[in-house]
Amino acid sequence: MSRVCELTGKGPMSGNTISHANNKSRRRFLPNLNEVTMISDVLGQSFKLRVTAAALRSVDHRGGLDAYLAKAKDDELSAAALKIKKDIAKAQATA
Repeated sequence: MSRVCELTGKGPMSGNTISHANNKSRRRFLPNLNEVTMISDVLGQSFKLRVTAAALRSVDHRGGLDAYLAKAKDDELSAAALKIKKDIAKAQATA
């Protein structure tokens, strides 16, 4: 499993650990990933996703998984999230 958010596409970044003596050594900044179960209102189904804490706040702010995926760019989403987005769009078109 890669350390990438399925909704925002955020992954590890690199930088320096700087000591008190100003010595620099390389380090990795990992995203705060959580395995969560989100429910789609349109599909009436739950999905397990690995998302960052920031993405969780964004989903709540936009009004749920369906509204978040409707506005999300396709290149940021994982393959699983893209499939969910297309299923939601198809269900809304038929309703």
